Amino acid sequence: MKKHNFNAGPSILPREVIEKTAQAVLDFNGSGLSIMEISHRAKDFQPVVDEAVALFKELLNIPEGYSVLFLGGGASLEFCMIPYNFLEKKAAYLNTGVWAKKAMKEAKAFGEVVEVASSAEATYTYIPKDYTVPADADYFHVTTNNTIYGTELHEDLDSPVPMIADMSSDIFSRPIDVSKYICIYGGAQKNLAPAGVTFVIVKNDALGKVSRYIPTMLNYQTHVDGGSMFNTPPVLPIYAALQTLRWIKANGGVAEMQRRAKEKADMLYAEIDRNKMFRGTVTDKADRSYMNICFVMNDEYKELEADFMKFATERGMVGIKGHRSVGGFRASCYNAMPKESVQALIDCMQEFEKLH
Repeated sequence: MKKHNFNAGPSILPREVIEKTAQAVLDFNGSGLSIMEISHRAKDFQPVVDEAVALFKELLNIPEGYSVLFLGGGASLEFCMIPYNFLEKKAAYLNTGVWAKKAMKEAKAFGEVVEVASSAEATYTYIPKDYTVPADADYFHVTTNNTIYGTELHEDLDSPVPMIADMSSDIFSRPIDVSKYICIYGGAQKNLAPAGVTFVIVKNDALGKVSRYIPTMLNYQTHVDGGSMFNTPPVLPIYAALQTLRWIKANGGVAEMQRRAKEKADMLYAEIDRNKMFRGTVTDKADRSYMNICFVMNDEYKELEADFMKFATERGMVGIKGHRSVGGFRASCYNAMPKESVQALIDCMQEFEKLH
């Protein structure tokens, strides 16, 4: 039976990325060695990093004066690296979910943190719109896609101060105006690579502005100067990320990824809105995520939730259980998710509807 991988992360990767990475695990570049056992300073590996950086810059149209880094620690480590490197006195945060709240918590150890707006009172089922970002803030931090709650910013915001964004789960799913940001970061395990590598896009001249001492490993300048090689980088996930970047380019680039993402999301949301057994959880349809589509059983069918989960699982749906804090279902439709899998889930929902 074909499996349809809707896992929220670690999540689906293009099949050719998995196959090419698996081949490199057995034999990297005909060296007779596995990519898992070569030196990160081997002459064969440096071109992997160089090409990955070049494709990042090409696909996202990153302006001059920015560095692309591949680090460890996941996006959760960036929650403290961001204020360490950029917060001198005050930072502004938009609280749109668990990860935004965690980022905000870390920043409070470094200076004043202003929560400009929050949708916590409504279980983060929408993205706040009317708020003011303090003009004297060192930066304004946003989480562009909220995997748990299924909300997403589909455009870059305008801000009176430099922006920083956690784009863990929607990077490469839409064009970005990188010039609006001094830093963009994310864990790779949703739309780019296996878990183990974190990407950081940082504006070089935004560094070195805080007065505090920054520990060497937590200082972005260390990694800019070292070309992501100050310490041993996560070699295998970087190689897989390169294969994904090549796949994105070969499949039409970021604009095509955005078109596909919208097409898949529109298909599934249309079924959720049509099918009387289900309803979407996001209250403002303009905030609906293309990456993580969250829905629950309508109240009159609530007792059938476990039955639908079993029904869908038996038909090859994997990873559609909603986050424990929300319940219901979540279909994560990252770049590598084929339209055919989304249609298979829709067929499943329609079949279940006919039975009940």
